[in-house]
Amino acid sequence: MTDSQTHVQAPLSTDAEPKGDLCIRTLAMPADTNANGDIFGGWLLSQMDVGGGVFASKVAKSRTVTVAIEAMNFRKPVYVGDLVSVHATLVRLGRTSITVHLEAWVLRRRAQQAILVTDGNFTYVSIDDHGQPQPIQRDGATIAT
Repeated sequence: MTDSQTHVQAPLSTDAEPKGDLCIRTLAMPADTNANGDIFGGWLLSQMDVGGGVFASKVAKSRTVTVAIEAMNFRKPVYVGDLVSVHATLVRLGRTSITVHLEAWVLRRRAQQAILVTDGNFTYVSIDDHGQPQPIQRDGATIAT
């Protein structure tokens, strides 16, 4: 990676509703549970990474790969039947990298209010067809170094 690393702490969110762009929405199923019967944290992390990758690729207008996940906060459990939504907000746009704050919210059965269950910062790098980092294009111009 050619960008200098900047560490960004995930903000403590107390908002009652999601912030950012909706990237993915899925239903937590029985096959996604851990030994305790709750949704496995790795499954949720995977859903967040998929949503963040969609957002990062849209911003970069290219393929992106995940290079870092930091400041993850697992706040509440996810249960079978919860509707999981992942929302993305741009934190930092570098020369080749994009840091995205992702929030996972659930809507529980018979509930009216969404609940923030997990959030964290994910960093993606724009890559070319050969898998090499490439400068991010923005509005027809390459971002300066």
